[in-house]
Amino acid sequence: MNAPSEPPANLDVLLDVPVNLSVELGSCQLAMRDVLQLNSGSVVQLEKSSEAPVDLFVNGKLVARGEVVVIEDRFGVKITEIMGNTVTA
Repeated sequence: MNAPSEPPANLDVLLDVPVNLSVELGSCQLAMRDVLQLNSGSVVQLEKSSEAPVDLFVNGKLVARGEVVVIEDRFGVKITEIMGNTVTA
């Protein structure tokens, strides 16, 4: 029989540590010549379809995937998958 597991260490000290959260809709490769020609209204085609999930990164590490949602005039991400687990809604 397994011994009871110890409670997790107190994580309060880490709760206020800032992290960099980024969402990647897709990516593409452009020559510098093409980048310099971009201006307001330019469209950059990404390799993902518009229905594909977006990737969420914390400090550069992929941690989840989700769907883009729009509420009024704001964008957000509904998390649908955490790496290693699937969120059930």
